[in-house]
Amino acid sequence: MLTGKLNIASGFLFLTFFMLYGFLLIYLRDFAPGKEQWIAEYGVGKHFESRLAHVHGNLFALLNIAVGLVLLRLPASASRAWISGLALAGMLMPLGILAELVFGVPPAFVLAGGAFMVIATGWLGVASWRMDASA
Repeated sequence: MLTGKLNIASGFLFLTFFMLYGFLLIYLRDFAPGKEQWIAEYGVGKHFESRLAHVHGNLFALLNIAVGLVLLRLPASASRAWISGLALAGMLMPLGILAELVFGVPPAFVLAGGAFMVIATGWLGVASWRMDASA
């Protein structure tokens, strides 16, 4: 049962990180020196990307928690490990957005993470549909 447990634990830790990041964004917008410039540029460029990272980080954290909970109910199979790994790899998307923002990294991690999460959720949907729910 490590697959579901790992997704749940990672999801909560990821959620914690991105909630703290949200507090940083609030500080920059409301309290930091130069907040007027931050507010003026709020909808464009780095400010927009920083909010994208925050939103997707929290979303993908919650998705991993949901994936983990469902995986704990699925019968043991090789696909469970793949679904778990893909959902965890999906967390590359918000980290990739942050890496783009801070280090200027190309968006490969963003695209790969998004694709991994879409595949994981789709595969989990199919696996859940096939699950014997009579028990």
